[in-house]
Amino acid sequence: MDHMSRYYQWLSDPSIDERTKAELRLIAEDEKEIKERFYKELEFGTGGLRGIIGAGSNRLNTYTVGKATQGLANYIKKEGTEAKGVAIAYDSRHMSPEFAQIAGLVLAANGIPAYVYPSLRPTPMLSFAVRHFGCTAGIVVTASHNPPEYNGYKVYWADGAQVVAPRDTGIIDEVNAVTQYGEILRMELNEAEEKGLYHMISEEVDELYDTQVLAQRICPEIVDELEEQLTVVYTPIHGSGNLPVRRVLKKAGYQNVFVVAEQAEPDGDFTTVGYPNPEDPNVFTLAKKLSEEKNGDIIVGTDPDCDRVGAMVKNEKGEFVVLSGNMVGVLLTEYILSQKAQRGLLPKNGAVVKTIVSTEMIQPICESFGVEKMEVLTGFKFIGEKIKEFEETGAYAYIFGFEESYGYLAGTYARDKDAVVATMLLCEMAAYYKKNGMTLYQALQKLYEKYGYYLDGVKAITLKGLDGVERIQKIMAALRETTPKVFAGKAVVWAKDYKTQAFRNLQTGETQKSTLPLSDVLYYTLEDGTWLCVRPSGTEPKLKFYIGVKGESLGEAKEKVAAVEKDLDEKIAAI
Repeated sequence: MDHMSRYYQWLSDPSIDERTKAELRLIAEDEKEIKERFYKELEFGTGGLRGIIGAGSNRLNTYTVGKATQGLANYIKKEGTEAKGVAIAYDSRHMSPEFAQIAGLVLAANGIPAYVYPSLRPTPMLSFAVRHFGCTAGIVVTASHNPPEYNGYKVYWADGAQVVAPRDTGIIDEVNAVTQYGEILRMELNEAEEKGLYHMISEEVDELYDTQVLAQRICPEIVDELEEQLTVVYTPIHGSGNLPVRRVLKKAGYQNVFVVAEQAEPDGDFTTVGYPNPEDPNVFTLAKKLSEEKNGDIIVGTDPDCDRVGAMVKNEKGEFVVLSGNMVGVLLTEYILSQKAQRGLLPKNGAVVKTIVSTEMIQPICESFGVEKMEVLTGFKFIGEKIKEFEETGAYAYIFGFEESYGYLAGTYARDKDAVVATMLLCEMAAYYKKNGMTLYQALQKLYEKYGYYLDGVKAITLKGLDGVERIQKIMAALRETTPKVFAGKAVVWAKDYKTQAFRNLQTGETQKSTLPLSDVLYYTLEDGTWLCVRPSGTEPKLKFYIGVKGESLGEAKEKVAAVEKDLDEKIAAI
């Protein structure tokens, strides 16, 4: 069916409300807009739904959310686990409360109890609630750090992690099987509550979550021991982290926590930043101003669904500089392993898990503490899958996991990245180093001296709309068709394609098979140990490029990254 046929189908469908049809009639003369909204069905992928809010089959609205939930309900009923129910959470984005309620009412109409948070909560709290209630699944309504016009819908399973293969494709098949919006069942709220199929989650669950987060402290005494109290400046960037982050820090004993007032309240427009991504230094403009007033030691900021955290610390000049996701990952890994080792808490079969696009500096750190380093595909659900595997087999004990995109998890109470626990540990780590006469910036320099000057870079090309999708596909296809032999003057040794599962040594002809699931990822290792990876983002209209190098000095490492970036620009421009 083409875009115009879908458009007219929506206008004639009796199950589509009149308000939605009125919105669609306003674009009747704009075929380009019609095409953008209707050229396809909004895809329910392995991570769920994510799209621009609005009317249309390729937009996020009550109908596409309802369809996704009906498909999930059908899958759960076939599994025979409907009595266990589904937990639901949502963040501060536009339509998040409405989409969460619709999901709950569709589930209720299918005889599946819904456990819904009464107000916005971080994504990791949804993961915790799934396990707490013994639910069969979970839903969180969020578009993470996407621009304000987006929202999303992520599905979790009983282990508290996002669904993985083969369950993900099973749910996708059920969602795709819902071809008519009239097939979506829905119950009124009063009826659902009366029948015990719609429950509000109590604050008691928040308290239980806090207890688990606080249990991840390694040196809880450090706050009391610090003669001069650590000063923390925090911004929730208009999202769901405000209350839980402040609550946990207060319980942990941090007294000097100052919140950026202009960014404290929920705001779906993210008025002060526009793009609410803690990877973007611009989100910290107001925090830096507040830190100057309060003489802050560390600035932290969490994204709208509070599963990712960014940080800024003072350099040798006393100026605030951004710590990349990899830098924070390295600091936390070293801190957690070293302090656990000192206290005799480091398990003999301990493991740290990172994604394939995160820094290789983790390897020597893990080796120095006799801990296994493991790699998974991009996406924290694969780290969650490892935690489940460790619990089932007992082969390893999970210690810490992270991904370069500012996601971290200590502990196994949740199975997704958690900015609440990461913020708490960042503050503990900052307090520890301050007690020892160092800033986190200085601590990082010490790690470079100890393990080597590893440096990582990330480039992203934003390509929106249908044209953007086609451009991304064209670039990936060109790179697969003609494997680059050289980057920045260094020969490619290994070319790894995680989509075809073919790993090839270009110099010896040796081949290997991937041990990881299929994924649209290309990964190259160069003769000097430099690596780079290309993949379409699973959450944004972007093509992402990751680079990792090791130099004899930080300056040399920066030069290597810049050289690879320049070569990449030239290669992509030629496609």
